[in-house]
Amino acid sequence: MFKKGTKIYSIVNGKCPKCHEGEFFKYKFTFHPTKITQLHTHCPKCNLKYMMEPSFFYGAMYVNYGITVALSVATFIISSLFFGFSLLQSFAAIIITLIVLAPVNLRLSRILWINMFVSFKK
Repeated sequence: MFKKGTKIYSIVNGKCPKCHEGEFFKYKFTFHPTKITQLHTHCPKCNLKYMMEPSFFYGAMYVNYGITVALSVATFIISSLFFGFSLLQSFAAIIITLIVLAPVNLRLSRILWINMFVSFKK
């Protein structure tokens, strides 16, 4: 769908941001808590070190926060305007949405974070 060489290709397919061939995460998408964010230490194809410096992925927490806020606002607007939920019901909808999408947010924030710093090279 997206062409190889674009950042979106790396993000959507979970590939190495440098070569777009090696897998970024050790496991495919899962809800298992210990396997959600496990990464390879290096890219299997181009040998890019994913943890570029100690605590590199702490910055991904800020990306995750932004995603969480955007999801919360969108869920509130949809639940109150389209479904007519009360404030308490909208709050419950937000919590359910965030719990269900937590694994997606964690993985997405890490792949977005590393793609901000590493560019594609053939």
